[in-house]
Amino acid sequence: MPLEPSLVPRAQPSVTSLHLAPAKTTAVYDSYWRFAVERQLIFFRRAAGLPRPWTDHPVLATYKFTNAYRASDRVSQYLIRNVIYRDDLPDSPTEVVFRTLLFKLFNKIETWRLLEHAVGPISYETYRFSDYDRVLSSAMAKGIRIYSAAYIMPPGGTAFGCSAKHQNHLKLLERMMADRLPDKLAAARTMQQGFELLLAYPTIGDFLAYQFITDINYSQVTDFSEMEFVVPGPGARDGLRKCFADNGGLSDSELIRLMADQQSEECARLGLEFPSLWSRPLQLIDCQNLFCEVDKFARAVHPGATGRTGRTRIKQKFVADGERIDFWYPPKWGINDRIEAGAVPNEAASPSPSFEPAQRLAGA
Repeated sequence: MPLEPSLVPRAQPSVTSLHLAPAKTTAVYDSYWRFAVERQLIFFRRAAGLPRPWTDHPVLATYKFTNAYRASDRVSQYLIRNVIYRDDLPDSPTEVVFRTLLFKLFNKIETWRLLEHAVGPISYETYRFSDYDRVLSSAMAKGIRIYSAAYIMPPGGTAFGCSAKHQNHLKLLERMMADRLPDKLAAARTMQQGFELLLAYPTIGDFLAYQFITDINYSQVTDFSEMEFVVPGPGARDGLRKCFADNGGLSDSELIRLMADQQSEECARLGLEFPSLWSRPLQLIDCQNLFCEVDKFARAVHPGATGRTGRTRIKQKFVADGERIDFWYPPKWGINDRIEAGAVPNEAASPSPSFEPAQRLAGA
């Protein structure tokens, strides 16, 4: 499917979609939708086992960007399949929440594997602070990074008094479990209630609480709609500033909801056909993440667009991970049977030029 070309910044300062009035958008806004479509096509091409290149866009081919859908990313997939839904581990709310939060505090697959190799099956019933501390302290002494760089966990020393960051986070998890947080989350009627339960703990701010409740909601402990509630992170706020010249009096959360609500209309306006996640449309968490990724994307494609942080470079280049992922999602989404049937959008059958060539992007 030839996608509409032109990610070259428009000459006019802003454009307004009839769907978005009174908010006024910039050229980056249209790039948001083109990016979302091409990034999702890249996902399907990789999932289908097609060889590189998966895209003709020089920026998308060079730099690392997360998937259009948060649950499709490597770390989320590992969490869903290898931490939450494990046939060999207990599935009670206590055990599932314990495992989920332990994984997310470090957000690193290698750290989970390190712990599991050293202490055996991860379980709250067998958890001992001294055992986990010994493993993690030993890894750090060897120069092994135990935290992901995806987001920064506050050290928590003031709240818990330990000298090492990971010790404070283990103590945080212990407090949550002592408070019977899993039972409280299971009883929560809305995603916001679950968010507020997490937010009440030291070192957990708005962004982390939203990320954590989203991860817990992949499990059977809760069953909230991902269209219920959204909290924009710092990167998403930068992307919002680049996409909207005027927010029309809407908050950042309202703008994200507007994106989710209008995704079909906006893609149609641009002549785009978005290949959904096996009929699951973009959710609020996905639209939030896309703003973060478009903030990075715009640094190369729309260098004149500025966000709040003023960053001008994309730091991480894409490096293919050799470990194949058999994509699998929370069963309650009802899409795993479609994956097993091998359904892949026709547009992803082979790479197609979606954007302007590199020389046009460079202004040649």
